[in-house]
Amino acid sequence: MKKLIIISSVVILAGIVCSSWGFLGHRTIHQLAVYELPPSMRYFFHRNMTEIVKKSVRPDQRRNEDKEEAPKHYIDLELYGDSAAWKMPLLWKDALKKYGKDSLVRCGYVPYYVVTMKERLTQAFRSGNKDSILFYAIDLGHYISDAHVPLHVSENYDGQLTGQKGLHALWESMIPEIEIQQYDLRGRHKAKYLKHPERAIWKAVRESQKLLHDVFEEEKAVTRSFTPEEKYRVQMRNGREYKSYTSAFAKAYSAKLGKTINQRLISSANLVADFWYTSWVDAGCPNLNRSLQEPVMKKEKEELKEEMTAFKKNKLIEKKLLIARQGNEKEE
Repeated sequence: MKKLIIISSVVILAGIVCSSWGFLGHRTIHQLAVYELPPSMRYFFHRNMTEIVKKSVRPDQRRNEDKEEAPKHYIDLELYGDSAAWKMPLLWKDALKKYGKDSLVRCGYVPYYVVTMKERLTQAFRSGNKDSILFYAIDLGHYISDAHVPLHVSENYDGQLTGQKGLHALWESMIPEIEIQQYDLRGRHKAKYLKHPERAIWKAVRESQKLLHDVFEEEKAVTRSFTPEEKYRVQMRNGREYKSYTSAFAKAYSAKLGKTINQRLISSANLVADFWYTSWVDAGCPNLNRSLQEPVMKKEKEELKEEMTAFKKNKLIEKKLLIARQGNEKEE
């Protein structure tokens, strides 16, 4: 999540407010991306699946300690001028010349940082260092996923400029938490090589920007059908008033958006897999199995086969194979 919004004595919450895409979203995206990799990469990533999934939220957690972390997660396109998504340089070095580092830090630069992380992952593959490969693959996946969230490409990132505070976490955290069991998580995409990675991530940013109008307008439309008491529930904690959206409002808003959030989640996983694969190819397609301390066993192959079958049939949740939901199954 971009920033925590506090208004006087009222704190507006919407589900999980501690991270972009919520823990559930990021973790699901990273798991799905592993299944989209070719077999030559898949066993290595699957062997380390638990770490990949659980640490997918690490960049958000790091923001509490690193003041330079925040602008890596978003880009406020309006602050860069008219039609910035189409006019901005594709490469970091060119952006530095045009805007200067101070402006980039102030306004955010997620697409540029994605490319930087891609280059670091490529170098990690070349080095053959398992820990480095996992570190950069995990973080790269997080930033790519952030770029797929419409509210990560706008100065009005939480609806704070239009009287819609709390919209950020509602869109990316609360709704997926409530509705993921109805999402189509099956995979049809196979990781592909990106000849121009910078173009691919900027395309994702532009697609996110196109969705912004509906993100704001549909929330306003649904609000007209709810009283304040129906839209929010209020709790007192330590003498402060906390507001959070009701499930009824979240579901009504999601219905207005249609399959948008589901589709952005899947698009995120697709591009994460593409970037991982591209980094590996650019590194010369190293044999990742050499990094495995033990050979892939028959049982492990069977487990992966079961997961792949469930993935292709959209039964990961039904089979209790979605790591982000294990031990946290809910009846929605």
